[in-house]
Amino acid sequence: MPMRLDIKRKLVQRSDRVKGVEIHPTEPWILTNLYSGNVAIWDYETNALVKSFEVTELPVRTSKWIARKQWIATGADDMFLRVYNYNTSELVVGFEAHSDYIRSIAVHPTQPYVVTCSDDMLIKLWDWERQWDCAMVFEGHSHYVMHVVFNPKDTNTFASASLDRTIKVWNVTSPVCNFTLEGHEKGVNCVDYFAGGDRPYLISGADDKLAKIWDYQTKSCVQTLEGHAHNVSAVSFHPELPVIITGSEDGTLRIWHQNTYRLENTLNYGLERVWAIGCLKGSNSVAIGYDEGTVMFKIGRDEPVVSMDSTGKIIWCKHNEVQTTNVKALPADYEAADGERLPLPVKELGNSELYPQSLAHNPNGRFVAVCGDGEYIIYTALAWRNKSFGSAIEFAWSIDPSEFAVRESSSKIKVFKNFTEKNAFRPNFTAEGLHGGALLGLRSTDFICFYDWDECRVIRRLDVSVKNVIWSESGEMVTIVSDTSFFILRYNLEATAEAFASGHVDESEGVEESFELISEINESVSTGIWVGDCFIYTNTDKRLNYCVGGEVTTLTHLDRSMFILGYLAAQNRVFLMDKNFAVVSFTLLLTVVEFKTLILRGELEAAEEVLETIPVDQHNSIARFLESRGLVSDALRIATDPDFKFELAVQLGELDIAREIVETEGANESKWKQLGELAMSNGDLELTNKCLEKSGDLSGQLLLATSSGSPETLKQLVEESKLKGKNNVAFVSMFMLKDIDGCIDLLIETKRIPEAAFMARTYAPSRVSEIIALWKDDLSKVNKKAAEALADPAGHLELFEGFDEALDAEKHARAQAGAQADACEYGVGLAVDKLTDAIDDIDVNEQQDQSEAVAEPEIEEEASPESDIAVEPESEVVDEAEQEVEAEQEVEAEQEVEAEQEPEVSSGEPAADGGEEDWGLDDDAAPAKAD
Repeated sequence: MPMRLDIKRKLVQRSDRVKGVEIHPTEPWILTNLYSGNVAIWDYETNALVKSFEVTELPVRTSKWIARKQWIATGADDMFLRVYNYNTSELVVGFEAHSDYIRSIAVHPTQPYVVTCSDDMLIKLWDWERQWDCAMVFEGHSHYVMHVVFNPKDTNTFASASLDRTIKVWNVTSPVCNFTLEGHEKGVNCVDYFAGGDRPYLISGADDKLAKIWDYQTKSCVQTLEGHAHNVSAVSFHPELPVIITGSEDGTLRIWHQNTYRLENTLNYGLERVWAIGCLKGSNSVAIGYDEGTVMFKIGRDEPVVSMDSTGKIIWCKHNEVQTTNVKALPADYEAADGERLPLPVKELGNSELYPQSLAHNPNGRFVAVCGDGEYIIYTALAWRNKSFGSAIEFAWSIDPSEFAVRESSSKIKVFKNFTEKNAFRPNFTAEGLHGGALLGLRSTDFICFYDWDECRVIRRLDVSVKNVIWSESGEMVTIVSDTSFFILRYNLEATAEAFASGHVDESEGVEESFELISEINESVSTGIWVGDCFIYTNTDKRLNYCVGGEVTTLTHLDRSMFILGYLAAQNRVFLMDKNFAVVSFTLLLTVVEFKTLILRGELEAAEEVLETIPVDQHNSIARFLESRGLVSDALRIATDPDFKFELAVQLGELDIAREIVETEGANESKWKQLGELAMSNGDLELTNKCLEKSGDLSGQLLLATSSGSPETLKQLVEESKLKGKNNVAFVSMFMLKDIDGCIDLLIETKRIPEAAFMARTYAPSRVSEIIALWKDDLSKVNKKAAEALADPAGHLELFEGFDEALDAEKHARAQAGAQADACEYGVGLAVDKLTDAIDDIDVNEQQDQSEAVAEPEIEEEASPESDIAVEPESEVVDEAEQEVEAEQEVEAEQEVEAEQEPEVSSGEPAADGGEEDWGLDDDAAPAKAD
């Protein structure tokens, strides 16, 4: 059976002909050299161009990373070797290295050596620590030397491929080749070494359309790979996967099995001829250079093939090698830190007879199933002995340790009990995946069907696109994972059994009551396990979370992609592994999980007992959980974090607790504002004012001061507002204090002189001349003619009608300025002074003989539907005041008509009566006119 290789394209970039590609060892970058003479660096995660170098006008045939120096080395048809710093784009060195086209460059992995080969039939070794001195020249080829590559297992040797039909192996210390491999009928274009430890192999590709695998110890050809229809231009042993990749000028990329040399896959991206292949140790990615651009794809998955049993024994496969360790093998005095790599001793367990793509312990940990290459093998976990085998695309264990199922094809499923076939059936749909657990799950494109293990009857069909299914150990809870979210369901075994007993079951849909949806979480799950009623998982955002009752808690943020192995209750730790087989762990207290589970079940007394066993540093996490369940008072009692505790106190309206937290722990402006709002709602004005001061809320202080009638607060607010540049607040405060001079001075200080002039005309006419002089001086800097047009009442009194009366009114207003009004009068403004005095002087008596004042309210009383409402004498006075205001407005209207009949004043002169409309104040806030 062929290998099931998942191939996912990561990057496609069209460009000029790409003659070479290489993947950066640490950054997500691809280095490409083009026939056009340029070199480009692409980010394969964002598909963005990182940097481009215009090297020459001739083709650049090779380029390599020198990552430890932040360099790239390039070789071109102008015969120059150039080295650039890829961070600064600076040319480090450039010199003529050969007398003909430079075809290939190889960089020594540890020494400061660069090897180049050329159409001049020479290979040269350059030492960059000796100012790029040519340390050695290797002669021996009789035609163009097309490719050179270092041996990763013996870095003192390298191989070269030439159009003289040979492959030669050299040592960096000798100009004479060690030996020559002959066998191709035409010129050899490329060569690569096998990086694994068990076979001394190299591969070559030639113009005879063949790729040959050589044993460089016996100097013999081990295998010939046939199938390409044109010259083989690039070859590679993949450093991580058991595959060989060959590229040809026929436009195809062929993937072969390293062990069987069977053709596994053929790829054609339609970009014409293949010129280069780039692979990287530690990565499943492959980069390809074509005539028309660059392609990068990933083979397989990054998730390691690994399994951990309930005792902490871990088994994983690295290629066909099987290794094991045990987390209990750590020293007794070792204290594991969260996220720290565990120093576990690794033991070689054996080898797998097939290339493993999945590995899983059965529930009791006695057996391990390995599946891959279309087959499965069950081994004993301790001795790694073959127990059973068979054909399978996928394998799944039941919660019964002796029961398992296999998917032989998309239409054939087999169930085994004690290694003997018990049942076989064909689903009425195309099965794309198999899942084990309490029920047997078969997924299709957009739904999943669950079957019972005994009779393979349909239990329930769920219409959801499924990526994975994870069951709890009890078989009561299950997580169904989709691409963007996961669903937690409860399996009702009793309801299912009753439905089958009664015979009321839909054969295609199953039992509707068999599953109950508990919650849906919009997160993409990578790996997960159940611990009791708690679901622990990693997501695509590299976070380790756990979910209890729909409430998600983040344990930690991971610095790389990691995969959950399991949980050991004895150690209260969850174990994870990365793609490089490094094992780490994080603390997750089982008592915390138990507490949350009891809360969900409503067993509050039992939860209180468990709480006593939970360390204090976990109480805040528990408090957040309680808040999410609506138990805010309990959350406040348990919370330890001051910020969170303050939020809870505000939420509950606990003013004393919130105040204590703020005063003892300190607080920012936001907290003082929240406390101030709470104090205001509780009627504590003193605390409210303190909070407003602490939070720097000047507008709030102004509102409180005017509402409470506190002139002292207003005076303080004036100074504080000026210091902080809050001039609007300072202005309103002084206006409320009847400090008209202060208001005018503030307008002058802030360069609002025209506004100051209008305000002086309205409220302080004695200062008009002073401010007009300032206005003229300021305006003359911009427009002298306009400045000269401004009129001063000192010289043009005839233009300011009623100015003398205004001066008298100002004297009267200043005489009254010392008396402060009550708080209730601040909203009315300075204009109500006269009305207030009138009200104070009236003897309130309903029997008073004021027929004219009483008659009108009586008419309103008769017209009012609520005739039983008494009219207060104060209303009579207000009506009289309103009549006076109306009379004054009529006089003003007559004066305006007379003013319209007089000659117009020049545009630069101020209006004789600076009205409230000019200043933008409310009518109520205008000063009373002098009688």
